[in-house]
Amino acid sequence: MHSNFIKKLLNLKDVKVKNISHGDNFIKINLETSPKSSSCPCCGTATTRVHDYRYQKIKDFPYMDKSIILILKKRRYICSCGKKFYEHYDFLPKYHRMTNRLVAYIVSELSNAVPVTFVAKKSGVSPTTANRIFDHVHYSRPSSLPKVLAIDEFKGNAGGEKYQCILVDPKKKHILDILPDRKQGHLIDYFKGYSRHERLKVQFFICDMWKQYAELARLFFPNATIIVDKYHFIRQVTWAIENVRKRVQKNMPSDLRKYFKRSRTLILKRAENLKGDEIERLNAMLLYNDELRQAYRLKETFYEICQNPKYSQQRKDFYEWISYAESQNIKEFKACITTYRNWSKEILNAFKYGYTNGCTEGYNNKIKVLKRISYGVRNFKRFRNRILHICQ
Repeated sequence: MHSNFIKKLLNLKDVKVKNISHGDNFIKINLETSPKSSSCPCCGTATTRVHDYRYQKIKDFPYMDKSIILILKKRRYICSCGKKFYEHYDFLPKYHRMTNRLVAYIVSELSNAVPVTFVAKKSGVSPTTANRIFDHVHYSRPSSLPKVLAIDEFKGNAGGEKYQCILVDPKKKHILDILPDRKQGHLIDYFKGYSRHERLKVQFFICDMWKQYAELARLFFPNATIIVDKYHFIRQVTWAIENVRKRVQKNMPSDLRKYFKRSRTLILKRAENLKGDEIERLNAMLLYNDELRQAYRLKETFYEICQNPKYSQQRKDFYEWISYAESQNIKEFKACITTYRNWSKEILNAFKYGYTNGCTEGYNNKIKVLKRISYGVRNFKRFRNRILHICQ
């Protein structure tokens, strides 16, 4: 009766539990099976003639934070044709030394953002074995392209390339693929793999202000409206006002310079979100310099444009803001103004349609976490599959 309960706990068919021994970090379970007729793999003849036995150690998935080692008494048959062969086990593939469910457990655990070494230790196998198991997991490229396609790069340092490329469907919040680099030649080769009919289905293409992405969209997705992600063009204003603050505080006394540096968040914070004495402190800082005060006004005005729900008004205010910023002649805003003029159409598309790369940036954050806990992954194929495995 006790043996039957243990067999049910193990959930293994057609086995008998003969003995159990405990160690500090492992449990050994001795198993054997009842003799049965087996077919010869050579001639197909059924036989029950036993040639000999051998004991094999098999790793099973852990239980109570201990490794489970099954010691199986394997039976070898001999056929009338002279062929010797081992009996078949449902829970153990041929030539394997671990159960099917341990392999499934390792693959399942690797779907979490944890290091391979952690999963290997928890499963009672080596990191090399865990990686070898995971290398059998493969995610193919998507067969079709979505209506909304977002593209971005991240610093992966895998496969000999510094940057890798991520493709996302922001509407369904789903990663499509990870590409080994962001070079235009590779991107062209990748999208050549899709038919023209498939590429014409893409109606919106979201990217940052990298010229190669826009050229790629015009070449392969003629029906697509190119949209610049809000984060990438809004931060141009943030960088500009930060550079004004840094320039102004250089000529200040030491104590005042430190105060401006430590209070930088007051300048970057939205005026409507300031509380209590923060308003007075900010006004005192802005009174110190006219250019800093004007830069703050430009920043606040631009943020108000971004939050305006009416596109026609946004479009008008956007061009007026550019003209007004030019008239102020603040050198830190010159690069920002040039960028806005060059990308005005794509920026206005962001206002009009509301699509962003926020979902993509979220996945990039997950990738950074994976990269950090793994201390880097040099094998690009494994890195790609792990990202897709975690983010599914």
